[in-house]
Amino acid sequence: MLGIFASIIDGVLVGLVYGLSAMGLTLIWGVMDVINLTHGTMIVAGMFALYFLVSALGLPPYFALPPVLIGGFLVGVLLYWIAVHRMVGRPALMSLLSTFAVNLVLIGVGTGVWGTALFNVAVSLPGVSIDRYTFPGAHILAAALAALIAAALYFFLHRTRLGKAVRAVADNREAAELVGIPTTRVLALSVGFGVALAGVSGMLIGTLFPFTVLSGDGYQLKGFVVTVLGGFGNPVGALMGGVALGLLEGAVTPFVPVSWTLVIEFVLFVLVLIAFPGGVFARRGVM
Repeated sequence: MLGIFASIIDGVLVGLVYGLSAMGLTLIWGVMDVINLTHGTMIVAGMFALYFLVSALGLPPYFALPPVLIGGFLVGVLLYWIAVHRMVGRPALMSLLSTFAVNLVLIGVGTGVWGTALFNVAVSLPGVSIDRYTFPGAHILAAALAALIAAALYFFLHRTRLGKAVRAVADNREAAELVGIPTTRVLALSVGFGVALAGVSGMLIGTLFPFTVLSGDGYQLKGFVVTVLGGFGNPVGALMGGVALGLLEGAVTPFVPVSWTLVIEFVLFVLVLIAFPGGVFARRGVM
């Protein structure tokens, strides 16, 4: 029984990182109704940025967080102007195709340069032991950082002038333009923030698990499950959805092979779409 409890707690810790990742996905959707199919690749970019900053520059793993955050933001702004700007306001399929094309290019370049070799970043932190079970220190710290960044995003959206502008554009872009908010700039910044969150979550995941250039697909799929649980356009709901998904993974892992975990998650995905089309943790309003 204690083993199941320990698995659930560890799942919740990892789920907080999943939630942070999905916050980037749902932020972009909430502001401009665009589904970013480069999300998984940006998570992998965060992993590789961590790897090269640690191996090439000798940085301690968690010191890579600020440059990954800044680099992710700049890449996100560039992505907006390359693939998203002309698709805003058009049918959702247009943005899907546009970001999917960029995703294919990035994956092609990545596999051409690094192949599909497995990479790993060694992180050694003392864990917390309960009876004969030890919760890895890397999992605890990753969860704490994810929760801290999520809280910072919430503060930014609700307590700063720029954050309120982002919410205004998400709620009614035309009205925001009428009161003088530079909506195009806000949209570009929003994609920057969304990609930065994806990159940072990838960096945190890279401290927990090995990865390859192709690892992004699995995490992107988890991101969609979490986003549906939390409700599109609801960053707080995404974080709660991530915790719920992590709890589910932790609860089923002791009883089924790991290969069945993703199947169970997608069964949950379909059931939630049927029973709660707006998301389990959806709420009125935007963000």
